[in-house]
Amino acid sequence: MHIQEISPYEILDRITDAFFALDKEWKFTYVNKEATRLLLRKKEQFIGYCLWEEFPETLDLHLYHQFHKAVNEQVAVNFEQYSPPLKAWFEVRAYPSPNGLSVYFQDITEKKQFSSQREQHYKSLFENNPDAVYSLDLDGNYLSVNRATEQLLGYSAEEFLQMSYIPLIASEEIEKTTECFFKATSGSIQHYETKALHKNGQAIAVKVTNMPIIVHNEIVGVYGIAKDISKEKRTEKMLLESEKLSAVGQLAASIAHEIRNPLTSIKGFLQLYKNSMKQINSEYLNIMSDELSRIEMITGELLVLAKPQAHEFHNERVEKILDDVVTLLSSQALMNNVEVKVHLEDLPQIKCIASQLKQVVINLIKNAIEAMPDGGEITIIAKKHTSTTIFIQIADQGSGISEELLAKIGTPFYTTKEKGTGLGMMTTLKIIHTHGGTMNISSTIGKGTIIDIHLPISI
Repeated sequence: MHIQEISPYEILDRITDAFFALDKEWKFTYVNKEATRLLLRKKEQFIGYCLWEEFPETLDLHLYHQFHKAVNEQVAVNFEQYSPPLKAWFEVRAYPSPNGLSVYFQDITEKKQFSSQREQHYKSLFENNPDAVYSLDLDGNYLSVNRATEQLLGYSAEEFLQMSYIPLIASEEIEKTTECFFKATSGSIQHYETKALHKNGQAIAVKVTNMPIIVHNEIVGVYGIAKDISKEKRTEKMLLESEKLSAVGQLAASIAHEIRNPLTSIKGFLQLYKNSMKQINSEYLNIMSDELSRIEMITGELLVLAKPQAHEFHNERVEKILDDVVTLLSSQALMNNVEVKVHLEDLPQIKCIASQLKQVVINLIKNAIEAMPDGGEITIIAKKHTSTTIFIQIADQGSGISEELLAKIGTPFYTTKEKGTGLGMMTTLKIIHTHGGTMNISSTIGKGTIIDIHLPISI
């Protein structure tokens, strides 16, 4: 059987890659069909002609330097090249030989466009993400950040790129955060909550996801996504307080009901007994009477917790409420060498129960006085905060409260006072909650405590 031989040129005409050959003077010696199709010329327009003369635009392209490198250094080169006249991208491979240069190329325009679109999609997802998205190298240094990261922590992208994540984490959270970061560098996706530090020093509660960046099956860094959950944390705290107040209110109602009636009888008979039995040591009777009065006070506070809604809301002036309380407690403050400074703006009337707000202010000012056994200053500020709320701040210069104890304030029967009931702050929180307001307590050991109250103008 006769087997027809196929010439090398016929083989080159059948391959899918475009191909041409150049001699030492950069003249075309061969061009296959695919090359003529992609370059939009007939074969006769190539053979014998110089590449640089027929395609003068190539003198300014990367291709020019790559071809000369292949010939001069006798090395194969592989690169991508865009052709402005053809408006197309090509992948080019050039191989030197003693006679010149053999060049293979493919049209990769569609591939580049698809890659560019995909890159734009990823870029849009990164830049326009409402959450903070960033990348870190294996040492924890920032490689990139989106706009949301800048807004979350107050630093510019340029500042981030000079930093690691360590200075941006609250000191008590560094160990946990670092552990999660290194787990991510080992290939494990991490989900956790931590506290990030804003440029102004404010701590921000964030929920973070860390995931490894993998390139060619090798982990080269870590992607991070951080979401501000400060509002969720505040809402969660308010919900827990609401549930806690509700449970205590139900308990308080039952306790007060069971105690108050027999207590009244006991107090009456004790007084009769005290008046008729002069020979008995009155000191014991006085102690009994004081303790019964203390029980009566506790039941009174329990009833406030149980039924604060028993009164009607009326339009009241906050300045009048504050003035009355300051006047009432001025003598106690004076005896304890405490000065009360009041700064009041002209405030609108608010819907409230005046007696209950007075009780709140009395509780807070008495606490402030007791926190300064060596004297000091209490500052009271009241002003309109927004068109719908007013702001009241009570600040003292006392010994302060530790973070651990601060978290327990408002817990039923928890108190730091020797003779406290633990219901004063519970009652205060309940009243503020009933009025649709919020109360925040911040304290620094050795410097004092600040209580911020926000109340709606109308309920």
